[in-house]
Amino acid sequence: MMKMEIVNTKWIATVASIWIQSSVGASYTFGIYSSILKSSQGYDQSTLDTVSVFKDIGANAGILSGLLYSAFTLQNNRRRLGVFAGPCVVLLAGAIQSFLGYFVMWASVVGLIRRLPVAVMCFFTWMAAHAQTFSNTTNVVSGVHNFGDYGGTIVGIMKGFLGLSGAILIQFYQTVCNGDPGTFLLLLALTPTLVSLLFMSLVRNYDTNTKDDKKYLNAFSAVSLIIAAYLTIIIILENISSLSSLARIITFTVLLLLVASPLGIAVRAHREDSDRYAQALLEQRGSKQNPVISSEICTAEDSIEYHELPSEEGQAKAASDNERLSDEGNMNLLQALCSVNFWLLFIAMFCGLGSGLAMINNISQIGESLGYTATERNSLVSLLSIWNFLGRFGAGFVSDIFLHRGGWARPLFVAVTLAIMTIGHIIVAAGFSKNLYLGSVLVGVAYGSQWSLMPTITSEIFGVGHMGTIFNTIAIASPVGSYTFSVRVIGFIYDKVGSGENNTCFGSRCFMLSFMIMASVAFFGVLVALLLFFRTRRFYKSVVFRRLQNL
Repeated sequence: MMKMEIVNTKWIATVASIWIQSSVGASYTFGIYSSILKSSQGYDQSTLDTVSVFKDIGANAGILSGLLYSAFTLQNNRRRLGVFAGPCVVLLAGAIQSFLGYFVMWASVVGLIRRLPVAVMCFFTWMAAHAQTFSNTTNVVSGVHNFGDYGGTIVGIMKGFLGLSGAILIQFYQTVCNGDPGTFLLLLALTPTLVSLLFMSLVRNYDTNTKDDKKYLNAFSAVSLIIAAYLTIIIILENISSLSSLARIITFTVLLLLVASPLGIAVRAHREDSDRYAQALLEQRGSKQNPVISSEICTAEDSIEYHELPSEEGQAKAASDNERLSDEGNMNLLQALCSVNFWLLFIAMFCGLGSGLAMINNISQIGESLGYTATERNSLVSLLSIWNFLGRFGAGFVSDIFLHRGGWARPLFVAVTLAIMTIGHIIVAAGFSKNLYLGSVLVGVAYGSQWSLMPTITSEIFGVGHMGTIFNTIAIASPVGSYTFSVRVIGFIYDKVGSGENNTCFGSRCFMLSFMIMASVAFFGVLVALLLFFRTRRFYKSVVFRRLQNL
């Protein structure tokens, strides 16, 4: 009975979500298998970038996952669907897509089936990446539902582990695949699918709230930071000297133990919740046995509460604010599409997520043109997952602190991250020695931050009811921007200046103009985000901040 109680808690649901998020970020490892995809299929750079864009569309255009989540988790629909309802249905749909997409890609690359036409390869690349939106939508929205008072923190945790999953999968690849990117595609077909199938039944929505939620969320955050630090150390060691097979097995085993450690936090959280509930029952029974003392306590509490009641004017103002907040929370997708705030957030994400993703997708090619070794390029891909994680985790955590303490509107942090991204693009364009290490830090952190801030802002401005559909619609800005910058800017300019064998290009001239253009776009995004900040500043102060103070 006790074991069943532990399983049916939001803490175990959070752990299951963390484990799934840690395995489904295969789209962030494109830089590992892009070279063999290019050579085995006979693609030029523009064609490879086109395939990459379809990956981005799949990984970010999650409207279908949002609609499916709403259909199977809203209370009225759950009553009608019965056992065939809940977040697990969405996770199952994602697992099926993930397996089919990566398995067909692997079969084509290794020659199990004949070379696929570009359009067909684009479709299966889209399908494989599209699976990620089903896991991401389920885990993020369920997390916000279970920990609504700390939306920024829980979104940062979920998005953070998704960002780390790229580096975790690459460690798995280096331990098991012995440097064979073809085998890695088979690994990607199996791993996320199996993990999702194993833990999807544990991911559920709970209407509970305890005062110690933040303490244990901080513990989950601490684990994610430890994992990020550990991965960084491993990557640095790999650059200093080549690790033996035994060393890789040991380091990966330690990594798995770290990923499993949130289970201990969930058990402690559940035990404390159970102890608190038992204590409340004992106090209730004690009060029944001592009616005189109970009466005195109630009288004292009534007196205190009487003096703390607000005036009629204050009550009217609070009711007005609650009504306004309720109106925002009831927004569906069509209502959100008719608002100016939606399009300001969309444009800001186009500038930030679009240009950031274009840089991430082309990091291997940029490194090759600047003379980086294969080991250095693989390290850059892994490190980008770490910087991506730090942004996702840090932005949610820090913005929650500023919101709870002073009512700071989150769109201000979007403007800050876009400014950081602008500097990062300029550094990449400069082409000086080892510039990619610094540039990837700035772009990776800023990119990850925007993925954490955007869903949280969506839940606060438009509400949690249709959050999955709305934030996935805004997320379309990422692949649209990635296509614009990857194919129409980076790929086009690269093929124009390339003159070597297979139209290759070497030197800073290959990408300098492209990244100066993206830096200009990112700076425009700063201005758009500032406009959104000024439009929502009063809303955050008078509604969101006041609601948090009244908890």
